[in-house]
Amino acid sequence: MLEGLLIGLQTAFSIQNLLMVIGGCLIGTFIGMLPGLGPMSIIAIMIPVAISLGDPSAALILLAGVYYGAIFGGSTSSILLNAPGVAGTVATSFDGYPMAKQGKAGKALTIAAIASFSGGTIGAILLMVFAPALSSVALLFHSAEYFALMVVGLSAIAAFAGTGQVAKALMMTILGLIMATVGEGALFNLPRFTMGLMDLQSGFGFITLAMAMFALPEALFLVMNPVRSASGGGDDSGEIKDLRITKAEAKSMAPVVGRQSVQGFFIGVLPGAGATIASFLGYAVERNIAPKEEQEEFGKGSIKGLAAPETANNAACTGSFVPLLTLGIPGSGTTAILLGALIALNVSPGPRLMIDAPEIFWAVIMSMFIGNLILLVLNLPLIPYIAKILSVPRNFLIPFILFFTLMGAYIGQNNATELLLLVGFGICATILRFADYPLAPLLIGFILGGMLEDNFSRAMQLYDGIGFIWERPMTLGLLVIAGLLIILPSYRARRARARAEGVADGD
Repeated sequence: MLEGLLIGLQTAFSIQNLLMVIGGCLIGTFIGMLPGLGPMSIIAIMIPVAISLGDPSAALILLAGVYYGAIFGGSTSSILLNAPGVAGTVATSFDGYPMAKQGKAGKALTIAAIASFSGGTIGAILLMVFAPALSSVALLFHSAEYFALMVVGLSAIAAFAGTGQVAKALMMTILGLIMATVGEGALFNLPRFTMGLMDLQSGFGFITLAMAMFALPEALFLVMNPVRSASGGGDDSGEIKDLRITKAEAKSMAPVVGRQSVQGFFIGVLPGAGATIASFLGYAVERNIAPKEEQEEFGKGSIKGLAAPETANNAACTGSFVPLLTLGIPGSGTTAILLGALIALNVSPGPRLMIDAPEIFWAVIMSMFIGNLILLVLNLPLIPYIAKILSVPRNFLIPFILFFTLMGAYIGQNNATELLLLVGFGICATILRFADYPLAPLLIGFILGGMLEDNFSRAMQLYDGIGFIWERPMTLGLLVIAGLLIILPSYRARRARARAEGVADGD
């Protein structure tokens, strides 16, 4: 571990990688502050840029910086405008915006910056401690266990779907798995479902699909709904002052930051969870354990209510790198895009990454410490000036998104067919968004589909059939967990519905 840390420090502190950290944090912060544009959209757009670097560690450091930078910066628009820049900062607006309305915008932004820094830094320490342990356990995994682990990752998507969206999330995951079967299979090198088109011989391009799912629908939404322009932040953005927090406020924040750093990190580790779930759970937990008089402050400008989600979402961002780097499965929609970028760079994330490419593994972890420090330094003194980016007119933003989306899809494959696929998938994704279907499960299904099929095929060959399911206890155990993750949310929803109907009949 000590040797790995030294390798990581040496790689992370190279001039190129320091510039990647700073660039990623800056881009992520600005994108995070723009309502509606999240890390998934900008990472999808930036993948061709990262791949063109040629250095996997530099590419991942850049994309990781954009990821936690966007979550860090998303709190600004939540607090000033009540318009969350990313889904992970929705809970921040519950108490951040009321504080801003009370004339405490500066204090709210300071609390958010310190909580984000603490959550990200503690999360990076936990990543450093737990990732090697998890990696050594993962070395015991064979193809059968990896197949079962992929099934757990896919089923966890349903468990963490929004209320009433379990069926929709499952449908989108299955659709992603179906799309992953296009092209040559893992077992037989024969084309499948290509409809005779040579351009589909190797399947759908990941970059094209990622941008079609997130970046293009966002541009189309902005075109169709011009009312979503940023407005109303002028009064606060010019008068941000009093950035200091008192000793009493720091004392009340400290236990919240400690609890939510740990809780957020472990929620981030769960495949299919992520910063959004962590922030909402963090807010709910702190509200429930607060004394009665403090509970009533939540939603009206509570310091704890602001610190909890900001700490949890940044810790979860770091936690989501554990399954990505050590097991090769994404912990969130954004890390699904990062996984695709790693595969495009010919890097195989998994239990051997720490052994085969320690400079990538440890450099990413070390860059998180640097990145969180840079974000704190950026956010505190530049708060009054950064806030002005919220007034960027959408008619400038839309062409920017469309240009980089189309160029990214074309450069990624050097194939004009990708542009047709991008537009087609983008229109379908926009329709699905209108119908309130989550798009992240589709992308996770597509990413995991190839690995799921590959490991299943290998296990079938080794055991001459599906006997590996009951012959290997760990595989069976993981598949049982996957089944529970699918059944329990539906069971809880049915019980809640039955209870509600019983109360209605009683009335």
